[in-house]
Amino acid sequence: MTGETEKSEAPKEQPQPTRRQLLPLPGLAAISLYLLVLAVVIVIGVVNGHHYPPLFLLLAAGFLSASAGLLRLLRWAWALALSAVLLLAVYNIWFFASQHQFPALIQGLLNLVFFLYLVRPEVRERLW
Repeated sequence: MTGETEKSEAPKEQPQPTRRQLLPLPGLAAISLYLLVLAVVIVIGVVNGHHYPPLFLLLAAGFLSASAGLLRLLRWAWALALSAVLLLAVYNIWFFASQHQFPALIQGLLNLVFFLYLVRPEVRERLW
């Protein structure tokens, strides 16, 4: 009878795969918020007509899509955000070297920190 009870017992449940969390890394939220703020600044600059030409709205659309996709841990959004912060870092550091304006250096270094955060293995492992 003991052999029958062992066979009739339900097999132990295997652990269910954990559902993907929307925000496992707080640095991704900071980078997404930064890209969102940049997109809003570009849109306001284009609407006012004083700062940016209308072609810059393409950059704003890219920043918005990277921001939303990065929060959802999508690999294409990670690549888009990575390229955005790298290009912004290079541009701001070049602008500082040519114009000697200190805020450009601060923004360039901030973008460089974001780039270094995005290339960490812990961040890349969590992406889909």
